[in-house]
Amino acid sequence: MTSRSRHPGGESTGQAVPGTASAELLRSEPGARPRALLLSAGLVSAGAVALAAGALMPVVRGGSPGFTAAPLLVVLALAPAAAVLYALVSGRSGLAAGLVLGLTALAPGRLLLDLQLLADGSLAARPELFLADRLLAMPQAGPGLWPLVAGHLLTLAAGAFAAGTARDEAELAGELDGRRRWRLLGPVLGVAGGAGLLLAPFGSGNAYLLAKNAFEGPTVAMAGYLLLAALLPLTVLVAVSSPSAGVGKGGFAGAGLAALAVGVPPVVAGLAVDRLSVAPGSVVVTVAGLALVGLSFTRFDVAEADEAVTGDLAGEARLPGLFWWRLVTGGLALLAAGAAAAGALAPVLKANGPTPVPETPARWLLLGAAVVLAVPALFVFVPRLSALARGVVAATWAGVVLAGAAVLSAALSVTEDKAVDPALFGVDLPVPLPDKVGYSAGSGVTWTFISLVLAALAALAAVITGVVERDDSDEETDETRVSGAVLTPVVAAAALAIAAFGTPVFGAPGYTAPGLWSNFGAASWGLLGALAVVLGLYALVPRSRPVAAASALAGAALVLGLRAAELPLVGSEYEGSSAGAGFWLALCGAVATLVAAGMAVAGSRRTG
Repeated sequence: MTSRSRHPGGESTGQAVPGTASAELLRSEPGARPRALLLSAGLVSAGAVALAAGALMPVVRGGSPGFTAAPLLVVLALAPAAAVLYALVSGRSGLAAGLVLGLTALAPGRLLLDLQLLADGSLAARPELFLADRLLAMPQAGPGLWPLVAGHLLTLAAGAFAAGTARDEAELAGELDGRRRWRLLGPVLGVAGGAGLLLAPFGSGNAYLLAKNAFEGPTVAMAGYLLLAALLPLTVLVAVSSPSAGVGKGGFAGAGLAALAVGVPPVVAGLAVDRLSVAPGSVVVTVAGLALVGLSFTRFDVAEADEAVTGDLAGEARLPGLFWWRLVTGGLALLAAGAAAAGALAPVLKANGPTPVPETPARWLLLGAAVVLAVPALFVFVPRLSALARGVVAATWAGVVLAGAAVLSAALSVTEDKAVDPALFGVDLPVPLPDKVGYSAGSGVTWTFISLVLAALAALAAVITGVVERDDSDEETDETRVSGAVLTPVVAAAALAIAAFGTPVFGAPGYTAPGLWSNFGAASWGLLGALAVVLGLYALVPRSRPVAAASALAGAALVLGLRAAELPLVGSEYEGSSAGAGFWLALCGAVATLVAAGMAVAGSRRTG
């Protein structure tokens, strides 16, 4: 009996409710690890109390918060523990374990944000805990910092005890059920929230509290924001993959509550503190956190709780359906292409003085990447071509990563911070500061960063659309697969791709190309990201249907073609440039990939 035809009395793959046999495992079966779960809940509660206590005490000696944030911070600290205790008391062990794991996953990043107060509190952008009113050099940590650190450590310890219960719940649930449409929204929100964490948390007109994004901030805080930006979507992906609906919901809610603890205080600070303003980054994090918590109240499984489900799936939450996911995929891809085009055409640099502004040759590669992404995105809206175009979009977004990293690297290599005018911050000096000669980032950098975020969201939406397409397909047991003969050109293309991305496409006098094996810099992350996407697509080909394999391979060929296009698009800007080995390797890799795509369609086999 499949999950789509279960009767009310049959096995349930969703999270059990109180009163059922599965729920009784919390008390009667050793596999449910009742003591470990109770200990986990106790540790989370102790950690919440410690976080609340830390919010009530000064975190910097002689310092004070920028506004009365203690009530807000206490609520944000205690709410997750209250949710865990409620789930435990109501017999929902999977939900309780998922909540703890969601909170635990983001605890390391939050710990690093608080440790910035210990490293140098004058550089910490935490107005809810400390706002300087004078110039301070390395202020000493106050008594409130240590309860905050203890709270995060206790939360980390709680996750170790909850992991076993989550694993047991997953084993009881069985295989991952299909048609979890609402659950698939989670990764999109996770990526959006992660992007918001990298932006400036608020706008500032205060000379003692400068608004900086994650990359411009102090080292410890930067590590915390980067860790949070990586772990938030990863946590949501793990929750999506859990066969237990309870663990999945708990993971969503735990990650969402932890995101709210990071995103809400800067939003309130922007509204309540003089000379501070609300910035988009914290708003995105807050909205993503609220949406993740809201998704935990939706239905994750076809047969969940005590609802009776018949063979026709009556009552299933079918939205968002295939039409909407295709709309989201195509729309995000077009927005990413538009932002990439804006980043290429807008000034990437601007001079702080009477200095000529150099052009960034990589901007033409970014414009080419925008075209390569926009063309297949248009066909996503055509029903007959949507599946093929969606597969191409799932690959060509990597071109924006490849070119965008090159543009950002060029900007970072020559920019300097503008001189701060104290008059803009309400501070008067007897002698005006001289203008600082140099360059600063222009609007092209902002648009390029936006294009990277939108491209990642478009890729994630394309993958989710593929899952929904498979759910809607009538082929369940007898599916067509590509022939094994396609492995030969795929392996050859993979080897050529590794060499193509690791070898310079062109050379020029006085020019040093970024690479993977040497001269690793900011642009090298784009090379690494594009290569990872291409190799990932190659790895999925043997298990894909012919059309899906062909579309993915066509997209990979376009990415390799874009790599080769660096010679005419970027190399032409350098005097005396000539083709390098990477150019020919990229062309050969693109040809081998297209051959594999043709073989995937021409030859196929049936499984099942």
